[in-house]
Parts: sequence; C-alpha cells; structure tokens
Amino acid sequence: METADLTAPDLYINRELAFLEFNRRVLEQAKKDEVPLLERLRFLCISSSNLDEFFEIRVAGLKQQEALGGTHRGTDNLTPSEQLRRIAELTHELVAEQYRVMNDVLFPLLDAEGIRFRRRASWDKRQRQWLKQYFNRELEPILTPIGLDPAHPFPRPLNKSLSFIVTLDGKDAFGRSSGMAIVQAPRALPRMVRLPDTHAEAPHEFVFLSSIIHAHVDELFAGMKATGCYQFRVTRNSDLLLDEEEVDDLLRAMEGELPSRRFGDAVRMELAEECPGPVERFLQGQFDLDDMDVYSCNGPVNLMRLMQIPDLVDRPDLKYPGFTPRVSRRIQRATDVFSAIREGDVLLHHPFDSFAPVVDFLRQAASDPSVLAIRQTLYRTGADSAVVKALVDAASNGKEVLVVIELRARFDEAANIELATHLQEAGAQVVYGVVGYKTHAKMCMVIRREGRKLVRYVHLGTGNYHARTARLYTDYGLFTCDDAFGQDVQKVFKQLTTMGRAGRLKKMLQSPFTLHSTMLAHIETEIENAGNGLPARVIAKMNSLVEPGVIQALYRASQAGVSIDLVVRGMCALRPGVAGVSENIRVFSVIGRFLEHTRVFYFENASEDGGQPRVYLSSADWMQRNFFDRVETCFPIEEERLRRAVTRDLELYLADSTKWELKPDGTYEQRPETGKRVAAQELLLETLPD
Repeated sequence: METADLTAPDLYINRELAFLEFNRRVLEQAKKDEVPLLERLRFLCISSSNLDEFFEIRVAGLKQQEALGGTHRGTDNLTPSEQLRRIAELTHELVAEQYRVMNDVLFPLLDAEGIRFRRRASWDKRQRQWLKQYFNRELEPILTPIGLDPAHPFPRPLNKSLSFIVTLDGKDAFGRSSGMAIVQAPRALPRMVRLPDTHAEAPHEFVFLSSIIHAHVDELFAGMKATGCYQFRVTRNSDLLLDEEEVDDLLRAMEGELPSRRFGDAVRMELAEECPGPVERFLQGQFDLDDMDVYSCNGPVNLMRLMQIPDLVDRPDLKYPGFTPRVSRRIQRATDVFSAIREGDVLLHHPFDSFAPVVDFLRQAASDPSVLAIRQTLYRTGADSAVVKALVDAASNGKEVLVVIELRARFDEAANIELATHLQEAGAQVVYGVVGYKTHAKMCMVIRREGRKLVRYVHLGTGNYHARTARLYTDYGLFTCDDAFGQDVQKVFKQLTTMGRAGRLKKMLQSPFTLHSTMLAHIETEIENAGNGLPARVIAKMNSLVEPGVIQALYRASQAGVSIDLVVRGMCALRPGVAGVSENIRVFSVIGRFLEHTRVFYFENASEDGGQPRVYLSSADWMQRNFFDRVETCFPIEEERLRRAVTRDLELYLADSTKWELKPDGTYEQRPETGKRVAAQELLLETLPD
C-alpha cells in the first residue's frame, strides 16, 4: 500500500482563508433568530472588526511580501499573490453579505422594535432643522475641508478614519476651482447621533454622522456647490517594525514607533457604493490600490459604529440575559484565598466561575504582612484594572513586586506602556520579557512566609488578567500551592528577568523549549497504544491549529487508528476526512455568546495497568509562533476531580448540537439540530445559581 505524503499541499488549508471562514461563522450568528436582536447586531460588528485587524496585519504582510517579489510558499503552496487574489474574492463576498444582513435583516427587525436609523431622505422638517442646528453648533467649527490644488495636496487620512471626497462646482473667494475636496471627520466626533425624544418618531432614533455631514457639506464651501459627497475609509498597515537587535530600550522604541501605525501604507479602501468610477479611480491612485482593494459599501463604511447601539439602547429583552458567576464553595467558606488553596488545587472556568477570586488573591497578598513578594505577567490589561491596583498597593506596602509586561501585545501597546510607567512609579520592578520572543504566558506567584518556611502560591491561566474579558471569554485558571509548580514558575520568572536558563521544569511545559516536543511525544504515545490494541484518543481545544509538525503527527495518529477530536474556534489548517490520511479526525468550531479561548489538550494515555489520562491547560495555541516565537506555559491538571471536570467540559463541547464541522474542502457545515438542543455555553450557564 502506497504511503501518503503528509507534506502534500492539498492536505493543508491556507491559514488566511481559514480565518475568513471563521469570520463567516461569526457573521452567521447575526442571522440566527435564537440570538437576541441586539446581540445579532454585535456579531455583525465583530465580523467587521475582525476584518479590520485581518487587513491591518495579515493582508498588509502579504502585500509587503508581494512588493518585495516574495515567492515563499507555505504548506498549502500558495504564493503571496495567489493568497491576495483569493482573499479579495472571498472578502468581497463577505462584505456584500454584511451589508445585506444589516440593511435587509437587522435594520427592519430593529425598526419593528422601535430602534431606527434615519436616512437623509426620510428626515422630516423638524428633524432637518434640529440636525442643521447640530451641524452648525457641533460639527462645522471642527471640520476642516481641504480643496485640492497645488497648494493643498491630498492629505493622508489616519488609519480607519472617516473621510469624504467632495466634488465641487464653482469658484472660491480666490477664484480657484479645483473641482474636488477632502473632508476628514475628527475621531472626537460621535459616529452616531441620537435624535432627542421631542424630534424622534421611535423610542430610539439615530442618525449617522456621515449622513449629517453629507446633508450639509455645501455649507463648508461658501460660494461653491457640492455636486457629490462620498464617504471612504482607508485601512493601513499597522504592524510595528522594530529591529529588536538594535534597540537599547524597548519601551522608548515602542513609543517612537506607535505613531507610524496611523500612517502606514494603505492596504484597503472602503467606499460608498454610489461613488462614480472617475472619483473611485482618483482615490485608488492616491492610495496606490488595485481594483480588488476597493470594497463597495451600501451603508456606513465602518460597521463598528453600530457597536455602541446595544449600550445606548435600554432593552434587556433584546440582549443576552445577565448572570452571576459562581464562586467556589471552598473559597467562600475559607477565611482567605490562601487557606482555600492549601486544601487543594482550585480550578476556575471563566466566565461561569467568577474572576473575583483572582483579584482577591492579589488584594489579600498586597495587605498580608506574611506576603514577601509577588511575581506577575501581564499581556492585555488596563492601567485602571483591579489587578493593577492590587499590584500598586502591594508595592506601596513594601512587597517585592515584579511585573513582566509584554509591550508588544498587538493594539494594546500604548496601554501597556502606560501600565508599565504606572507600576514603576509605584515602586514595582518592571521588565519587558525577552528580546525576540513575546511573553504570552499567564502566571502569578505570591511568596508567603508560613512559620519557618516560604510557601509559593501560584495562579496559572489560559487567558489574560483582565476582569472584563473574563466575563466575555471562556478561560481556565488554576490555583495551587504545589511546591513543584511553585519551583517551576519561579524558574520561568528568573529566566525572564536574568537572561539565564530556567533549567528542567518538574511539571510545566514551556515554549519555546519543551511544549512542541512534548505534544509530539504524547501524540506518538497514542500512536503506539493504538498499534498495541489499547484505547487511543486525542482531544484538543484551542483557538488556532496551523503548525505543520503537529498536523503531520495528527495525520499519522489518524492513520494508526487514534480517535482525534479537535475543537478549534478559528483557523485550522488541518484537513479532516481525507481518505487514507485523516478519516479518524473530526474538527469542530463553537461560536456562541462567549468567545471560546480555552486551550485544553487531552491524551488518553492508556496502558495495560490502567494509566491515567493526561490533561493539560495552556496559554498557547498550536501555531508556529506559540511553539517557537513566544514564551508560553502549559500545565498538567493532576487532581483527578479537576481532571474529570475538564474532561466533562470537553465532552460537552463535542456533544454541542450548534457546533460547526469542518469538511475536507475547507468549508464548515452547521447541521440542522434534531432532537434536544445541546449548547455547551448555555448548559454551563444553567449550572450557575439563580
């Protein structure tokens, strides 16, 4: 029998196209009747926001490769140019569908609920008068129209900012007639304007800023007539370019580089669909964009403007019902978090379990006279967060506080620079990780004197120390005072601060050193067990799966008869269901109320004498960057009761009747629900106390 070539390009799905498939699944949530109406609007906005970042980073990178003549092919064998063409085809379809859903589905449903978006053609006399006064009072003094001529060259609009190109007839006071002008809407202006109750015909009536400017654009050009006004938005390359080998102070370098993000090379233009061809071509020339880079918009050029509507509209019946996360009984009855952890490891599954114990852990450590030191990694958080306040209080109280802040957390760089400064001013020691590697690990350690010994209390997680996202993302967190874990965490912190080697860790796995090789070794064990007639199974849940080495190992495991179930929220480059290669692999995606963010790896680990399953939680996805270019941690769940709890959660997601299944051709299918509805997130919420 001929052995399949596991490196063959047709066995791999392109990661960029896989992302677009994920975003299509997000948009599908906006179409579902069972999702509350204002939440459907949020999903529409999220799909738009996802595309923004996709173009700012991924498409921008491909365009750079293409411009430099790059012909590098990934595992799927597509060149940068081939990827860009395919991305454009799929994204044009996706954008057209976004506006169809907005105009033909969501807006009529919202209107029926008294939530209305007034277009210019439907303004009545009183509304026109009020909006004219609003324009004269709030907008006209701030807007700066620029007539285009040799003395007024085409401006450089900020990344993703709202702009208008205006065609003009007539001459200005100096006898000039450029025929064209640009109006940029400052970011300080609200993108949605609410009509006062006295002028509204519905309980909640809004007008887009773009409509108000369009209606009154003539007033910006005295003596001239605006013959056309067309909104547009340009997305720019937002990846920061730092030569870290040449940087002496990473924070100063980041501060210097951040402003360039606003004026990077243009990679996409969104343009009002009624814009005439000659004007569109003029804009293309200004931004050096091809036809495929221009996206026609039947509505606002930035759908994210609608994200504020659910917060402005007080209609709880059109939103997900509120819930109160549970707090572990052991933590509730304990005098403090430390005594609860001494009784045994504590596992938290957010948002179903409250994030409050994590904050309390730090707050109690800050004021406890027995606590000597706190070590913490921060990737995405805010300077005003409760976690940061506890660290500031701890430093002020004389604790030895060390914080490893990853300055390069994409799009949170400015916030992390502010955070670093704030902590340093409070007396904490702050370092920025390792040059060339992002510190993505989620760890916190409190060192406490108890009698004649020092005890290390540790929190390890799959997600960020951010209280808000802990209510929106699913993540796990583990509290333990197991000495081996404590030693491992201390070694990793020492490695991050001293540039020394961590040495062999007792229990934890770490990227870029042991995580990849250990995952491969565990898959190999399952292959051997299947060959010996023992039960063999792999279950993995993560955000993305694109690393070729792991994919090839999973293919070999499938060929050996190992049962493999993968729950991958976003990008998956593995192609399941291929004859002779991956018949034993199933890939699912769960999209729901909460963003699935947990990384869980289960290996059956059967043996003739009754081996125990291996269950790991991790900060890392199965991607090249997580295995080789980041500092990540992965930790085993050893207590049997906790291992069973994590395994039950995995099985619940596999039983989810709303999940999407990846087909061999790279598309996803959501099968019609038959029988009893099983939605993992909903069932986990039902376990919470009333």
